[in-house]
Parts: sequence; C-alpha cells; structure tokens
Amino acid sequence: MLRVLMFLVPLALSVYAFIDCISTRDEDVRHIPKPLWAILVLLFPLVGSLSWLIAGKKRQPAGAPGRPRSRGGWVAPDDNPDFLKSLGEEKDGRADRAKDGEKRRETDRERDGEKDRGEEPKGE
Repeated sequence: MLRVLMFLVPLALSVYAFIDCISTRDEDVRHIPKPLWAILVLLFPLVGSLSWLIAGKKRQPAGAPGRPRSRGGWVAPDDNPDFLKSLGEEKDGRADRAKDGEKRRETDRERDGEKDRGEEPKGE
C-alpha cells in the first residue's frame, strides 16, 4: 500500500500543478514564462510541481480586495429568483391540469352512467 502511495501522491501533485500552470493567466505567472513552467513540471514532476506551487504563481488570500469576483456566474437554484418563479409556474400548471383531468373524469363517469342505463349519451 505504501508503494502505491509513493507513486500516486507525486503523480497527483504533478497533474494538479500542470493543470494549474496551464490554466493560470499569463499576468499571474512569476519568474519565468508559463510554457517553461509547464515543461519544468512535466520533465521534473516532483521538483517542478513543488517549485510551481511555491514560486511560480502569484497567490492572493481568499478575501483580498484585488481579487475579481464573478458576478454573472452560476447561482444556486434556491438563490435564483428565475428558477423559483418557474417552480411556481410549474405548480400552477400542474394544478390547472389536475382540474382539467378531474372535469374529464366527471364527464366520462356521467357518460358511462348514461350508457349503463341504456340512454343515448348527451352531446354525441
């Protein structure tokens, strides 16, 4: 088990560092150009990955004022007023369909009752 971890941990670190390197904006890369960082991470997986994570990227704290915030991104359904409105419309539509279905059943029962008594159905 330990042998597997000794292989998987550096591999996962290298994959993470490589994806982080290629997805980082060019202006956030420090010291050397981004393509050289990517080559360094690929050629020297452990050393390259650690050096990328430590020195290759400008990092800012999560609440830093200079950090851009996404305003038009994904919103959770319970926070999205359009989604909540569509639920209300869907519920209203189901209620209307249920009322229409009940009316049809009543009409069908009346028609079936007339047939059972030997009468001609109304409206046909």
